[in-house]
Amino acid sequence: MRKKGWLLLVFMVVLALVVAGCGGNEGNRQEAGAGGEEPFKVALILPGKADDVSFNQAMYQGMKTVESALGSQIQVTYVEEVYEVADIEPALRDFAAEGYDLVIGHGFQFMEPIVKVATEFPDVAFALGTGYKTVTNSCVYDVHLQEGGYLMGILAGMMTKTDKIGVIGGADVSEIYRGHEAFKYAAKQVNPKVEIQELYTGDWRDAAKAKDAAISMYDSGVDIIWHSGDGIGLGAVEAAREKGKWVLGNVADQKTLAPDNVLSGVVYQWDFVIEQIINDVRSGKFFEQEDKFYWITVANGGVTMAPFYDKDSEVPQEVKDKLEEAVAGFRAGTLELPDFDK
Repeated sequence: MRKKGWLLLVFMVVLALVVAGCGGNEGNRQEAGAGGEEPFKVALILPGKADDVSFNQAMYQGMKTVESALGSQIQVTYVEEVYEVADIEPALRDFAAEGYDLVIGHGFQFMEPIVKVATEFPDVAFALGTGYKTVTNSCVYDVHLQEGGYLMGILAGMMTKTDKIGVIGGADVSEIYRGHEAFKYAAKQVNPKVEIQELYTGDWRDAAKAKDAAISMYDSGVDIIWHSGDGIGLGAVEAAREKGKWVLGNVADQKTLAPDNVLSGVVYQWDFVIEQIINDVRSGKFFEQEDKFYWITVANGGVTMAPFYDKDSEVPQEVKDKLEEAVAGFRAGTLELPDFDK
């Protein structure tokens, strides 16, 4: 795909009902169709497929949840597989020129194009999925992956029978790094004897490299791996299936990919921040401040754990108690992690 080539992608246009008022307060919500208002138009640009059981699917489902909850004053256009930076800029620019109120680029690679294009359309709001740069009319939404990584570290460190665990990531960017460091930190806390192998593939979609790395880890004695990437997670899960080992998923509940091998995982619920962003744009608050960051966390329900399902009986109660203690600590604000930023 070059430049306008992204227009050949499948557009899934979904019309839904009511956008909430500022701050999610029910009393502030506007009635559907009140005053004959034009629908609030959102473009969600995904770097991968909406059914990838990973990063893209979690965001797609989050937006669908918002559509279902908020109502008829919202119109959303979805575009899949706009991955290359050369394709991102024209996609952003075209949606902004077509009068969309909010344009979302769901991925770190959208950062520089959004910063550039947003300055050309000061009345349009832009949202970047993970990253660190903003301008007046753009924001970043991100995840406290250190909290999810901490929970996965507890689980892996306590469930390993070989005292060898692994973690595989895609690009070594801030949120992935935080997750890895918290994973290692927690595992060492609950199991000081544990040995940890770690690898970054350097790419979000290189499932083959992730699979090879996971197989190598399993062959060396590792018996449980957490992956923290995007498409690379599919490779890690496939390696676990082939080797008959456990793997911990990330972003979406990945149990369906390998029912006998996916023990649990971190699950993102993006609807919390999507609704916040929409509310802030509609109220005008969005354009009034610099450095806008929206976070999903354990405390606000944006970061959760996938159920153990049929493996529940294989997880000792002391492990469940330790996980519940950590979740309660995050929710109460009493569990504070070290600063894992680079």
